[in-house]
Amino acid sequence: MFTGIVEELGEITAVETLDDACRFRLRGPVVTDGAKHGDSIAVNGVCLTVVDHEGDEFTADVMAETLDRSSLGVLAVGSRVNLERPTAVGARLGGHIVQGHVDGTAEVLERKPSENWEIVKISLPADLSRYVVEKGSITVDGISLTVVDAGPDYFTVSLIPTTLALTTLGLKQPGDPVNLEVDVIAKYVERMLGDRASSEGATAK
Repeated sequence: MFTGIVEELGEITAVETLDDACRFRLRGPVVTDGAKHGDSIAVNGVCLTVVDHEGDEFTADVMAETLDRSSLGVLAVGSRVNLERPTAVGARLGGHIVQGHVDGTAEVLERKPSENWEIVKISLPADLSRYVVEKGSITVDGISLTVVDAGPDYFTVSLIPTTLALTTLGLKQPGDPVNLEVDVIAKYVERMLGDRASSEGATAK
């Protein structure tokens, strides 16, 4: 489990294209400290497994399913990425519960800078809109953010200088893709209410 608090801005140093997958080599001095084979590291919000680790770099394999369902397929050598290690049991939950399982991709629509923060407008896929509410939590490229405004096909977030400086959202421009993970609690609530409604309907018959 992750919290959406990005530990560092890493970099893709090599990309190897395989038959039905891709292998990335990534640089991240913070997240590789103590890393070993089999560990999990979130890359732009996608939970990947460490295959190899040497110095301040690690490699991770990305299957075709993940490439199709996330924006990792557009990454190239030199691309900057958000990196986060799993949270330790008993540690502070600085953001919110993040699984590292991307629900869909979207794109940056607009940026509105101000003196001390920046409002970013992001598209919202129709099948995810019901999970996104004003002042709720959402994960964008692995970053835990609070929704400022939620429309039928978009939402906005307000970014402080720290987020702009230390994550990929300081670099993204309109048209750039991002990974989205909605609040898992909302999905569980929907499932439980749906099961309850089905059960009550069956009983009524």
